Amino acid sequence: MADPVAEKSGFLCMYMSNHPDTLVSYVRYWGKVSAAVSTAKMTAIDTKASPPFASGGAELTACGDGRVQGMTLTYQTKGSSETKECRVVFDPPLAGYEEVKPRLMSMKGEAEEELGMIPAPQITSFRWSSKFITTIVAMSFLVYSTLAPSMAATEYAPIFEPGNIILSYLPSWSLKFSWGMVTVFHGLESLYVLYLCRRHRTGLVVGAQYVLSTLLLGFPVISDLRAQVHEARIDSIMKGK
Repeated sequence: MADPVAEKSGFLCMYMSNHPDTLVSYVRYWGKVSAAVSTAKMTAIDTKASPPFASGGAELTACGDGRVQGMTLTYQTKGSSETKECRVVFDPPLAGYEEVKPRLMSMKGEAEEELGMIPAPQITSFRWSSKFITTIVAMSFLVYSTLAPSMAATEYAPIFEPGNIILSYLPSWSLKFSWGMVTVFHGLESLYVLYLCRRHRTGLVVGAQYVLSTLLLGFPVISDLRAQVHEARIDSIMKGK
């Protein structure tokens, strides 16, 4: 089956030759080349390439069909005329040619941010996501089950009876274990979100909303925050900031 990205590899390589700084950032960050890179060139880009490839430190991961997709870059380091090659893998894999431009732009933004070439985009608002619903239901059920035993002898017993029935089929340690897992994972995730909030200058109120939401809901909040950062990064690049 033809590779739609490889078919346009020549055009894409020629286009990227007008963006040497971007190619250098790809080599340094995505290619994990720690040396001082002076020049870089894209020589190939595809979605259905076959290994092996020379690598400047990037770990090669195969697609579902056992092949690796990504872009091949050559580069030279300061004080050396030797041309080296590295392979930057697309993770997640590209689904088609239409994903090339937004992916390259996103990779450019992230690489330049991490290398200190541009400031990280600012996040100024907290947003609700439907991704939170599943975790809200799960956490509500955990709270409900935790309260169920203490409500067995009260007027609310009928409401909590299903919870007590479910608990009767579970090990006695299941609730403590569940709360322990929630505390550990959500606690670590909230620390990561705090880092993201500081990095993207959310401010005290928005940052507190994200951190507290992560303590309650965990990974879905991280996922949506990262998506918001991605959108802000693309928007910043499009505006030429």
